Amino acid sequence: MVHKAILLLRKIPKGKVTTYGELARATKSSPRAIGQIMKRNEDPEIYPCYKVVSSSGAIGGYAGCVKGKKIDEKISKLNKDGIKIINGKIDLKKHLHKF
Repeated sequence: MVHKAILLLRKIPKGKVTTYGELARATKSSPRAIGQIMKRNEDPEIYPCYKVVSSSGAIGGYAGCVKGKKIDEKISKLNKDGIKIINGKIDLKKHLHKF
């Protein structure tokens, strides 16, 4: 069974991101639990977990990593969506998607 948080990822429009906290509120869960669910996402091409960032706008992890090639991949995907990262953060006033 796919967790509701994973399904919600498909509702995030291009150019937008959401936070672990926002997904937690939408699914009556906790941000930490959402992080674990995203880490275990088996199909990131269909369920774009790269669009989940921390509540400060910081990039956060990707595919179980917090630095290295996977984070570079997350940044690249965000950039392709038109999301600029300045000083390691995304402007959530401009890019936050709420459910």
